[in-house]
Amino acid sequence: MRTSNARKTVAVDCLTRIEGEGAVRVTLRGDQVEDVQLRVFEPPRLFEAFLRGRHYSEVPDFVARICGICPVAHQLTSIQAIERALGIEPDPAVVLLRRLIYCGEWIESHALHIYMLQAPDFLGCPDAIALSRDHKAVVEQGLRLKKAGNQLVAILGGREIHPVSLKVGGFHRLPSVASLRGLSDELRWARDAAIETARLVAGFEFPDFDLDYEFVALSHPEEYAILAGSVMSSKGEPVETKDFRKQFPEQQVKHSHALHSRTHDRGSYLVGPLARFNLNFAQLPQAAREAAREAKLAAPCRNPFRGIVVRAVETVFACEEALALIARYEPPETASVPAAARAGCGQSVTEAPRGALFHQYKIDERGLILEAEIVPPTAQNQKRMEDDLWQVATRFARLPNEALKEQCARSVRNYDPCISCATHCVVIDRVE
Repeated sequence: MRTSNARKTVAVDCLTRIEGEGAVRVTLRGDQVEDVQLRVFEPPRLFEAFLRGRHYSEVPDFVARICGICPVAHQLTSIQAIERALGIEPDPAVVLLRRLIYCGEWIESHALHIYMLQAPDFLGCPDAIALSRDHKAVVEQGLRLKKAGNQLVAILGGREIHPVSLKVGGFHRLPSVASLRGLSDELRWARDAAIETARLVAGFEFPDFDLDYEFVALSHPEEYAILAGSVMSSKGEPVETKDFRKQFPEQQVKHSHALHSRTHDRGSYLVGPLARFNLNFAQLPQAAREAAREAKLAAPCRNPFRGIVVRAVETVFACEEALALIARYEPPETASVPAAARAGCGQSVTEAPRGALFHQYKIDERGLILEAEIVPPTAQNQKRMEDDLWQVATRFARLPNEALKEQCARSVRNYDPCISCATHCVVIDRVE
């Protein structure tokens, strides 16, 4: 039995079933939490630095390499920021195709997380390999669902990972109507599979763990926001894209290669599916709202462990939206509009699968990048993840070490963190 003032440290030295390399360290004295650290030790990526001096046309292909799970998000966010700096407007049909390829990325990313990364926590399996042995049909459904998203990205982007067709002004190559409509049957299956996924995960056992979040997400009056809208907060005023960095500043902490974002006056906030669902529920299509109702999921949902259900509902949305966009698609006369170099600064916020993603670029009159700023969802959520860990450690402080470590790891996996996206700072020890 631990005495009331006994001090101990519980450490998850390497988090599993996340993208990237991180660890958790919790220090307790008795049953009281003294310190919590989400340590991101993956080497810094330094994309912002090596984009300087590059021509703006190179940026989309460079930033795609930030992440193999959400390359479309980085490409389209960079493209929109650069287009705003250059003062160009893409064709409405191009905007439709961009939303469509983003739907493909949501489908494949959410399916990967739900089935391979987080479902093992609820089904008593240590990993996806064990899950495939004990729940073969579940894994097969998840893989086929993910593949449907990959196929959509491949048709529009030229390949499944790090697409090559997206460019400033439009596309290098437009898909044919026939190639897109050829996916309709598989997307209808995917929609039905996503509805079944929502039923499946709604039956998981969730801890009673509601928290007081500040939700932040794009919001649009006419659609479930992905590429356009205002940055909304559940506790603050709408934020213009150009003021994003002012409202949500970053700071460096000693224990992480990922910067911490916070509001300038209220502390941590949450981006991602839970934030989108709570702020934009009314914009979901009927099929997704019905899936949420059947899963007994209502806005506001403040339980981070039920985020897996929200991801399933968003997958229903992405499949339904993709089918609607394909039915509306008519190719524009040209694949892209001309983009002439000029000096300027542009910003963009889009909704990556894991949450709001911000890009900003300053460009000179030759079209060369002077400055680049990238604020990924996981960096924005890192402080919020630490706040969640503090609550988890407090709630489960009396558990044996191994059980407490598992609860902490599960708490981090609620966020589907992409640490590879988030690492973009260097810790420097200055010797005087």
